[in-house]
Amino acid sequence: MAAVDVIVDKLVGLWRIPGVRHNFPWMFLLVSAVGSVLKELELVPETYFSNSRNALNVYFVKVSWGWTLLLLTPFILLSNSSFSRSASFLGQRLLCLVVATAVWYVCTETFFYIEDVTGSCYESNTLTAVNKEFRSKATCRRAGFHWHGYDISGHSFILAYSALFIMEETAPMASLKTASLSAMPRTILNLLYVALNLILIIWVWMFVCTSVYFHDLSHKLLGTICGLLCWYLTYRVWYLNPLSPGLPPQRHSKEQKQHA
Repeated sequence: MAAVDVIVDKLVGLWRIPGVRHNFPWMFLLVSAVGSVLKELELVPETYFSNSRNALNVYFVKVSWGWTLLLLTPFILLSNSSFSRSASFLGQRLLCLVVATAVWYVCTETFFYIEDVTGSCYESNTLTAVNKEFRSKATCRRAGFHWHGYDISGHSFILAYSALFIMEETAPMASLKTASLSAMPRTILNLLYVALNLILIIWVWMFVCTSVYFHDLSHKLLGTICGLLCWYLTYRVWYLNPLSPGLPPQRHSKEQKQHA
């Protein structure tokens, strides 16, 4: 597993660069704006990823929150247990998953609601003849018609939010070099860390594809801003307070020397 250790070291080193962590959130706004302009000017050629049926979209993005939770849950348990094995501490840290899932659910349901209340059912995709019999997107589509409303980009939201969530919760990896983990847990932790970084790369790539191929400018910007705002209000505001799941633990350099 020496190759995995080398990859982990490279990834940890990358995320420890202050400019990378500081600028990563704002990269999403830039990509969303620039990608939307390229889309409007039709400067990006059609590719495999301009088809919404591409494999990454169908098998990863459509269930992106499931992938994020599947990999982050064991990682949080293993990484945080090296700081404390207290059940209350681990339970408190796992609350971040509950909070993030609640954020994801409330935001996506709100997006669906906005699209419903602002939309109408059309008999064809030319959006000329309105069918007033159907009042929601679900019933309209089940009847074989086309619904058109204000469609805030759920992809822009969930891909940005998931990537930032992973960035925050994998931060303890930089402090685990001196942690007293046995060989098997450390191997599992390393593999999870590599997998989380791979899934983060997929989220970023699909965010880029969403920006240049799908949705309108305002739909994508609003979805992206919602993702950034949810991240900021939790990890930069609420989680700094005692009555919260708290930030992921990290050892300071002086403490690391004591454990060395």
